[in-house]
Amino acid sequence: MEFANKEYLFLLLLIIPYLVWYLMYRKKSEPTMRMSDTFAYRYAPRSWKVRLMPLQLFLRLAVYVLLVIILARPQTQNSWKNKTMEGIDIMLAMDVSTSMLAEDLKPNRMEAAKQVAADFIIGRPNDNIGLSIFAGEAFTQCPMTTDHASLLNLLQNVRTDIAQRGLIEDGTAIGMGLANAVSRLKDSKAKSKVVILLTDGSNNRGDLSPMTAAEIAKSFGVRVYTIGVGTNKVAPYPMPVAGGIQYVNMPVEIDTKTLSEIASATDGDFYRATNNQELKQIYKEIDKLEKSKLNVKKFSKRYEAYQPYAIVAALLLLLEMLLRITIFRKLP
Repeated sequence: MEFANKEYLFLLLLIIPYLVWYLMYRKKSEPTMRMSDTFAYRYAPRSWKVRLMPLQLFLRLAVYVLLVIILARPQTQNSWKNKTMEGIDIMLAMDVSTSMLAEDLKPNRMEAAKQVAADFIIGRPNDNIGLSIFAGEAFTQCPMTTDHASLLNLLQNVRTDIAQRGLIEDGTAIGMGLANAVSRLKDSKAKSKVVILLTDGSNNRGDLSPMTAAEIAKSFGVRVYTIGVGTNKVAPYPMPVAGGIQYVNMPVEIDTKTLSEIASATDGDFYRATNNQELKQIYKEIDKLEKSKLNVKKFSKRYEAYQPYAIVAALLLLLEMLLRITIFRKLP
């Protein structure tokens, strides 16, 4: 709430001299009766009328305060914004091969990748974002959408054992995964088109090489950020055995050279994540690099809001007058 005539609020300072006058001189104008001794009245109970006498002062002060507020013209306003947005279309290309079950990231690479991807999506409510997954073959889990609730639901439904259970051919087809993501972006009218490709291996499947896919991305103006996830040398991998799980050390073979060349060819960047914290930091850096541009225009319309104060002031004034001529009436 705002006040159109704020200077009138200084009138509230007049309450101070009024209170001083009331406390110092008011009692002198009250009728009195001389008594030779008031000892007998020392413990006499005060009537409820006497106890309520300060109520008149309170009502007068409240009426005065409300009148000052009315003079200051309180106003409310409705405001709205017009947003002109340079949108960014983003496809997340995520490796779901069995090697993503390795537990060098906690609880494993797949779950860690899903968590940071979810945080990334939540932090970009204005962008079109989609999800492509790949192992030995690739397909679109979710096309680009601004319905991020549905996207997050589909992301969480990506099972860490999707290739292990035979629902998708196992392996790592980086070229196919990138090409699938680019196919969703090629007709986009957005100013900026981005693929964030995450993998923990090297290309060993598919009919399309990673660099061919990178050239296709470049021809459509798609920038590719590549992320190699996994520790160096070996990582603990849960191997199913009769009656339980046995952990074996699986060699980490990330084709950093190819991932770096893909990023370089498309004016993107290559990142290496060996733990959860590094993976989170990588997504934060990409988030900073790819920001939507917003031109915001703000409009507002003001409305007079003195009516409630005027109604309350009138009611309190009537109450004070009614009490003065009834309960607190003084006889000459």
